[in-house]
Amino acid sequence: MPLALLALAIGAFGIGTTEFVIMGLLPEVAAGYGVSIPTAGLLVTGYALGVVLGAPVMTVLGTRVPRKRMLMVLMGLFVVGNVVSALAPAFGVMLAGRVVASLAHGAFFGIGAVVAAGLVAPERKAGAIAMMFTGLTVANVVGVPLGTLVGQHLGWRVTFLIVAALGVVGLLGIARLVPDLPRPEGVRIRHELAAFRNVQVLLAMAMTVLGFGGVFAAITYISPMLTNVAGFADTSVTWLLVLFGLGMVAGNLVGGRFADRALMPMLYVSLGALALVLAAFTLTAHSKAGAAVTVVLIGALGFATVPPLQKRVLDQASGAPTLASAVNIGAFNLGNALAAWLGGLVISAGLGWTAPNWVGAALAASALLLALVSGALERRTGRRAAGGGRVVAAAPAAAPAPTPVHH
Repeated sequence: MPLALLALAIGAFGIGTTEFVIMGLLPEVAAGYGVSIPTAGLLVTGYALGVVLGAPVMTVLGTRVPRKRMLMVLMGLFVVGNVVSALAPAFGVMLAGRVVASLAHGAFFGIGAVVAAGLVAPERKAGAIAMMFTGLTVANVVGVPLGTLVGQHLGWRVTFLIVAALGVVGLLGIARLVPDLPRPEGVRIRHELAAFRNVQVLLAMAMTVLGFGGVFAAITYISPMLTNVAGFADTSVTWLLVLFGLGMVAGNLVGGRFADRALMPMLYVSLGALALVLAAFTLTAHSKAGAAVTVVLIGALGFATVPPLQKRVLDQASGAPTLASAVNIGAFNLGNALAAWLGGLVISAGLGWTAPNWVGAALAASALLLALVSGALERRTGRRAAGGGRVVAAAPAAAPAPTPVHH
């Protein structure tokens, strides 16, 4: 794998830390501002919605900018947002800082995925994308647990200052390691928008929203769930987040490997298993051992869907993939926002701390249904193409053979 993928992984590490570290610090942030935990959950929802908005907007703004320079601009915006979050005197200001940081997220991963895929041979694209996303998953093994530990002992503001410093490191890594890539010639916004007329692109994005949303329904409220239901001490949350991160790393790498071999079967298996595990979490959350194992499985199965879903979008929008790639990153976070909001609703309705797991299971099952529909449509299209070929083959021998038409 090219060394430039390391630079992209460094940037992904910083972004992944700020995205997920808030999960373990919700009680501290809520207490610091005097708000409820569901209200503090808006920091997750706001960040996710910022990604949804920022993905297409920042990508469109960057169409006339070389990709390396745009990646550096995005990391700079990320640093500013985290500094604002760290110094925010009021909850609303912190929420604004989270949104500013999030504007860089979708475009960074969207453009980065296109760059990563372009650095390797076609049969290794999903593996290259997975390598970039490894930074995001490793953040959950190292960055998020350490950030949670620092936040619990030195204050959550220190955590976000450290995250801003990680952004600076990511920016320097991109400047040093990513090659100067020329802006693609002939790319127009209308070409990028044309990809959204492809029903398979839309289905893949809907799978992204629902499938990864299932993960966030549970993980957004993982800290109060583990302490109030499973009976873990507050300090144990850090190590449980390490387990979640290890699961993410493993799932991401396995998903990348198998997506290059059997993409749709990989989605069927991972989404189906994710729905079952999330449903089971309503029971296993009452046991320390059961909860710990389930947290690992949620991380693994959730991130096993990331490389295949991202590659699915790139394949289906191959003529103009940049905007579609970035919007799909936004789709991940639209699912996060939807799931965090729905999870907060069921908790506020008095259904208990484990109720978000049922929300997650329903979302993941819905994603599996869409995957089955997508696969069926693809097979039907293939049969129609094969049928057309048989009609040509059945033409009278005396007739001149028509020139094949390649689509």
